[in-house]
Amino acid sequence: MTPPEAAMPANAEAISKHIYPAGAMIGDYLRAAAGIVPTAALFATVPIGLVPGVILGGFGAVFAIFGVRTVLRHRTRIEMTDTGLYATGLWPRAVGWRELDQFKLAYYSTRRDRRSGWMQLELGSGRGRVSVDSRIEGFDILVRRAAKAAAECGVQFSEATAANLDSLGVRTPSAGDWP
Repeated sequence: MTPPEAAMPANAEAISKHIYPAGAMIGDYLRAAAGIVPTAALFATVPIGLVPGVILGGFGAVFAIFGVRTVLRHRTRIEMTDTGLYATGLWPRAVGWRELDQFKLAYYSTRRDRRSGWMQLELGSGRGRVSVDSRIEGFDILVRRAAKAAAECGVQFSEATAANLDSLGVRTPSAGDWP
């Protein structure tokens, strides 16, 4: 399914709906504000030269972009049906289960001991791509259904993806192993 077809078909019933809860996103909002507010305060109160202004403005722009991405992610709704995964929001996207050709489950650690971090699921079918991170409600449900679809389509899992599936209690599937 391509982006123009990303709206969920009228005859499809959502099996599950998933959102990013506000509590999970508050840290990202605070990080964006921690960069934007001091930058804006400096520009508003202190005369700044051209070179420092460009550098400071660059940092402010990075935090502003991060803030916009956070808002967009927070407003994204994921609906899973029997036919695929549909992301609604500013840029609707869809991935059909039968056309699934990309499945990646990555773990990003925030500490050297790998005890803290998050997972990100990336799915693709044709030109359609959907990416969700583990802060979304029901992440494990999405991963299990997507892994089943990937196995049915013959998508090969990388070693890292297989290890991450195992850490979630999802056995590395082959198409015939699923009920």
